[in-house]
Amino acid sequence: MAPRQITCITKLPNHEDRHRRIQAVGGTGFKDSEETAIANVRRDPQYYYVSEQGKSVWVKIAKHDGRDYLKTETDHFLPDNLLSLPECR
Repeated sequence: MAPRQITCITKLPNHEDRHRRIQAVGGTGFKDSEETAIANVRRDPQYYYVSEQGKSVWVKIAKHDGRDYLKTETDHFLPDNLLSLPECR
């Protein structure tokens, strides 16, 4: 399957922990829950990517306090590419 570009996210309401804010990720023709997205990245590390100002980075899984969450590879560009995306409609 071709990599999917994440262009929006759905954040959990009133959640301040940056490791637990994302409820879902979306793009053209898809909106996947965080759980589904994590499973997709486990199967294929190049399943999702984020682009910002012409630069693309892969989405990966990280762990904090024993819980998996989504983040982008370090790109020295933006502090948090996923959390800076607009809310999905």
